[in-house]
Amino acid sequence: MKFSLAVYAAPHSSQSAASALRFARALLAEGHEIYRIFFYCDGVQNANSIAAPPQDETDLTGQWQALQREHSLDLVVCIAAAQRRGVLNQREAERLEKPSANLAEGFQLAGLGQLTDAVANSERLVTFGGTQ
Repeated sequence: MKFSLAVYAAPHSSQSAASALRFARALLAEGHEIYRIFFYCDGVQNANSIAAPPQDETDLTGQWQALQREHSLDLVVCIAAAQRRGVLNQREAERLEKPSANLAEGFQLAGLGQLTDAVANSERLVTFGGTQ
C-alpha cells in the first residue's frame, strides 16, 4: 500500500513527530511504500538543522535524515510555514535577506500543492499532531 504522512508537530512539543517517524519505519519494514512525508505548521521544525536537542533526547531531525537517505524518501516542508518559523533554505535566506539558511539536508521546501499531490497519489494519508 502507498502512504503519505503529514507531520504537524514540532519534535520537542509532543510525541507526534516521534510517532510519525516510528510509523514510517514500521511501514517500510512491512514492505509498504511512502510517497511523501509533508511537514506543516510547527512540524517544519523537524527540518531545522541548527536545533540542538539535549544529549539525553532523540535527535529527530537526524533520524528523519537517516531514514531519507536509506529509503530515498521525499521529505517536503511547507514553505510558508517554514518561513514563518525561520526555517529557510539558501535561496530563501538570500531572497529574504537573512544571514543564513538552516533547512536540514534531505528536506526540501515546497508549497501546499505538494500535500495535495501526495493525497492524490497515495492510498492513505496519515496525520500526526494537530494545529492548535
